[in-house]
Amino acid sequence: MTRILVDPDSGVAPWRQVRDQLVHLIRAGELAVGAPLPSIRQLARDLGLSAGTVARVYRELEAAGVLRTARRNGTVVAAVPSGDGSAAAELADAAAGYVASARALGVDPHDAVQAVLRAYRDEEPAVR
Repeated sequence: MTRILVDPDSGVAPWRQVRDQLVHLIRAGELAVGAPLPSIRQLARDLGLSAGTVARVYRELEAAGVLRTARRNGTVVAAVPSGDGSAAAELADAAAGYVASARALGVDPHDAVQAVLRAYRDEEPAVR
């Protein structure tokens, strides 16, 4: 399996980093449908995370139909994540990452929202 990296200084929760990287690897075809994944304990050990953190990722992706776990056969890729509703999901993920970064910087929530609004204003096309 292609290496997954967790950056403890990124401001993004480790479980989210693992989940996002797994989804990316599957969408990119680096992990094909039917490809086996390491056991929860093994991946947790490899990444220096708790087994509960990796279990959360596997449960979430299994609930989404992306992974399938069979007791004796382990966890395998079941499907490529669909793009249905992905804009809302990607926006939620981006927002969660932004919030984590803002918190890590010690930014007040009101100031963080104002920064987003300023960014929108700065990116608006000129009215003709």
